[in-house]
Amino acid sequence: MLKNKFLSFIIFIFITFSASFIGSVATITSKEPWYSSLNKSTLNPPDWVFAPVWTTLYLFMTIAIWLAWHKNYKNLNLVYIYFIHLFFNLTWSIVFFVFHNIFVALINLVIIILFIIYLMLKFKKINNLSFMLMIPYLLWCLYALVLNTSLYILN
Repeated sequence: MLKNKFLSFIIFIFITFSASFIGSVATITSKEPWYSSLNKSTLNPPDWVFAPVWTTLYLFMTIAIWLAWHKNYKNLNLVYIYFIHLFFNLTWSIVFFVFHNIFVALINLVIIILFIIYLMLKFKKINNLSFMLMIPYLLWCLYALVLNTSLYILN
């Protein structure tokens, strides 16, 4: 049993951080000089904040789905929703940084937030810690929504 839990955690962390890695590559390769030329809100944090925050959030997301998976008798539907949510999470970086489409990225972010809320509601019924681990992610994405909206308005 312990071996299966460890293996499932490794699989979840690999898939979650693969989305993070692909999004990071898209960001790094396409961010400049475009992003620096944008008019930004005073609410924008310095660039160095994003890597540690997202690393922490991806770890929390991984633990949340892993705990829910083992507590909910390996419900594949919940995992599918989590993976679809990860797809939208990944595509935000591509839409925003590669295609430079602030408006479509804004729509993508709203979809991500809806998925987070849905997952949180499901997690709440299964494992309270999974639910709580998603709170910082939801708050960060709501903050990102404010930033994305301000970029759309200012540019």
